[in-house]
Amino acid sequence: MKGSFFVCVFMVFLHQGFADENEEANGNGVVKIGVVLAMGSLVGRASNMCISIALQDFYRDNPNFTSRLHLSTRDSGGDVVQAASAALDLIKNVEVQAIIGPQTSAEAQFLSDLANKSQIPVISFSATSPSLSSTHTPYFIRAIPSDSIQAKPIASLIKFYKWRQAIVVYEDTDYGAGFIPYLTDALSEIGSRLQHRTLLPSVASDELIRKELYKVMTMQTRVFVVHMSYPLASRFFRQVKQLGMMSRDYAWIITDGLTNLLNSMDPWTIDSMRGVLGVRAYIEGTQRLDKFSTRWKRYYRKEYPNEIDIPHFNVFCLRAYDATRVLALAVEKSGGRSVGFLRPTAGQMTANSTDLLTLGISPVGPRLLSAILDTKLKGLTGTIRFVNGEIQGSTFQIVNVVDKSVREIGFWSPEAGISREISRKVVHRRSNDVENLGPVIWPGESTVTPKGWVFPTNGVKMKIGVPVKKGFKEFVNVEWGPLDGRPTTTGFSVDVFHAVVKGLPYGLDYEFVPFADDHRKKAGTYNELVYQVFLGKYDAVVGDVTIIANRSNYVDLTPPYTESGVSMIVPVRKERGSRALTFLKPLTWELWVTASCFFFFMAFVVWFLEHRINDDFQGPPSEQVGRALYFSFSTLVFAQRDKITSNLTRFVIILWLFLLLILTNSYTANLASILTVEQLQPTVTDVQTLIRNEDIVGYQGNSFVEDLLIKLGISRSKLIEFDSAEEYVEALSKGSSHGGVAAIFDEIPYIKSFLSNRTNDFMMVGPTYRTGGFGFVFPKNSLLLSDISSSVLNVTEGETMVSLEKRWFPKQDTSSSWSYSPSSKGLSLDSFWGLFLMVGTASMGALIIFFIGSCNEHWNRTVSETTPMTKGFWPRIVAMAKHYIERDLSLHTFRRKQRKEGETEENREVALAPTVTENPLSSHTNAECLSIEDGSPPHSTSVSADGDDDYAPIQERHAPTPADGDEDDDAPIQERHAPTP
Repeated sequence: MKGSFFVCVFMVFLHQGFADENEEANGNGVVKIGVVLAMGSLVGRASNMCISIALQDFYRDNPNFTSRLHLSTRDSGGDVVQAASAALDLIKNVEVQAIIGPQTSAEAQFLSDLANKSQIPVISFSATSPSLSSTHTPYFIRAIPSDSIQAKPIASLIKFYKWRQAIVVYEDTDYGAGFIPYLTDALSEIGSRLQHRTLLPSVASDELIRKELYKVMTMQTRVFVVHMSYPLASRFFRQVKQLGMMSRDYAWIITDGLTNLLNSMDPWTIDSMRGVLGVRAYIEGTQRLDKFSTRWKRYYRKEYPNEIDIPHFNVFCLRAYDATRVLALAVEKSGGRSVGFLRPTAGQMTANSTDLLTLGISPVGPRLLSAILDTKLKGLTGTIRFVNGEIQGSTFQIVNVVDKSVREIGFWSPEAGISREISRKVVHRRSNDVENLGPVIWPGESTVTPKGWVFPTNGVKMKIGVPVKKGFKEFVNVEWGPLDGRPTTTGFSVDVFHAVVKGLPYGLDYEFVPFADDHRKKAGTYNELVYQVFLGKYDAVVGDVTIIANRSNYVDLTPPYTESGVSMIVPVRKERGSRALTFLKPLTWELWVTASCFFFFMAFVVWFLEHRINDDFQGPPSEQVGRALYFSFSTLVFAQRDKITSNLTRFVIILWLFLLLILTNSYTANLASILTVEQLQPTVTDVQTLIRNEDIVGYQGNSFVEDLLIKLGISRSKLIEFDSAEEYVEALSKGSSHGGVAAIFDEIPYIKSFLSNRTNDFMMVGPTYRTGGFGFVFPKNSLLLSDISSSVLNVTEGETMVSLEKRWFPKQDTSSSWSYSPSSKGLSLDSFWGLFLMVGTASMGALIIFFIGSCNEHWNRTVSETTPMTKGFWPRIVAMAKHYIERDLSLHTFRRKQRKEGETEENREVALAPTVTENPLSSHTNAECLSIEDGSPPHSTSVSADGDDDYAPIQERHAPTPADGDEDDDAPIQERHAPTP
């Protein structure tokens, strides 16, 4: 009995214990959460520990929270099917309210569909494939940035080092394939591209890895972007090192997934990755992170006491820690409690229903999902905030694997781009400034930045296509040997290419391949030759290939090495006919008319200003007009000697002479040019004349000029193709009406070559239709293009191009006039209108000033002399006009003249007095003269009153002119001093 009693008591306590455990598991404060991880992997094991630490820290920091998370962990084994089975078990049997995980993107793809069906949130901290989107699967939450945002940092790194192409090696999974489109777009934005994509299965053997590596070794590109999981990457880089691809000239970039695990990799894997660059999301070091590191080591030692070395926690561990805290906080906010799933009814199920159809629906799932998406907290990795169902990353850290450690060399952010220090401010600096990143140790312990490409190691030379030409062989000439039949290529374009290659910082192994058929004739047009590069038959094309827009659509071309443009060659004819009127050609008729009008105008101005004060402009009207015109026109041929008395006239004449000086010198120079240069006139001057006359037009065969002429409006039936300079001469000499052509269109380099020794018979006329000039052709995004283009510019800007032009075109004189321009017309008014305006303005100003002064003076005078007959406005005007015609004797010029005339008369009579010998008073006169000479006063002498004496005294004969003015002031001296009768 006593034994039975103890057994019963034991059973009661045992039953009570199970009841308490069941109540705890199903109580209102406990929420079941599932965890699906690959426990055998580096990430899975560390993340599981971080989830446990997160729950301990969370409930220690929040002891008053009523909810508690109860974890149910399942091992996915890194297999999608096993992960799906674990999720089904957690949803159907355990009825978890949320799932943390899974670990890979492939597993998350399937689990997100299950989550949508059951309406339970799945929060992953390591599935980064951009193909996973909350748009299609709203119950999938990503607690880590998507791989898509790291495409731009990688592209910026490639641009920083000026690499034009890259090869991407990625894993054949959703994780690998989802990233490639974003990387392609990012490289396209910076002008680079992916030359090749190498796809490796997750379980690829070492033989398959080596086979793919051998394939990329034969390519030019030496920049590789590696995007794969750690297990595959560890084996991949070991094979890379064994094949010698971790050496100089190689550049390797790994993505965020691998870079985050560098601190956790084994030493052998790290050693095989020396010199690699990596990008990873930047996590700022904090005191809280340091404390977590201490707890991590203590917890790891407790979980794995037999392990000597404690590994460093990785970023995925921190993401799992933050995701767990977000979920715990959301459960608390949503009033979380365990609630049974809503099962489908019996009518909705059949006998053949699968487990997927029998899944229940969580009634609290929508509320919990909303709480998670609305949660915002400060985690170990930074601020946790969900946008469109995932965390948004911004700043990335750039690292370099050196020896067996990782060294930080810089950062990338959307605002500042690549920078040496972390900054979110926009810094104005060049994106490729070497100071933006720290020093890098490249593969092979090299400190020299790889140029990103090398020549293929398969020993195949570059095939460079060259055109086969019948004419103008000075540019490209292909000749076949008489014995071996091997082609030899020479010419100006070929020598330019040799000089360009010589200027490269490395060697270039190539051979010329003529674009010819089996009969050694041209195999097609230049467009067809260029298209062979696009098809991959040639690696480049060298020759007289013109840079035009439509060719650049499918190939790349270097800068031009010749002058550009298309123009027209026509025959010339010598100008015939009389040259008697050649002296009129230096000036246009507008200028002749303007100058003539100004001569008459200046004659009027001078007459108007000088008429009243200058005797030279007095007299009859015809005399005045002649004098004024003579004065004006004579200034053109000799210095003016006529007397000018007015200051206004002097000012106007100075400006007029300045204008004539410039005009006559220009006239003389232009006339000399017309008389000395032989006048060669083209037969045709423009395209419209050809079209209007329906003339036949020629062009060089196999070129783009035919299409240009058709665009200009010339009918195809009027076009004839020629191949050589001799054919040009023959066709142009015949003319359009005799079986030849009226003009030939060609590019300027050919025209220069053609006219170098034919300037007396032909010339270039018409407008120049711009083209790109001659260039070298390369495939789109060719790695050689940048270096070749730089070398072309160096050659064309230096003495090398001058020496090559002298070698191949020795007779070409670029200073000679082999082109025609219709600008040889006379000087136009446009060149001198400013001078005419200045002289005209000054003359009008002088006239106005003189007129105002004259009006003021004469108006006052007419007012004072007004009579009843002259009273009124118009009579006064008439009186002023009459007064203007008269001389102004009050001016100083006339007063000075009268004074000089008086002195002259006195001197003349004194000289005439001693010559009167018949006069009885001669002795007395002589005595009087002597007294005058010695200064004594003369003696008065009486004269008979009857006036019979012809010899009146000197004083009487020099009596002043009566003041009444009856006598003419201008009478001759002899008449005014005649003896009184």
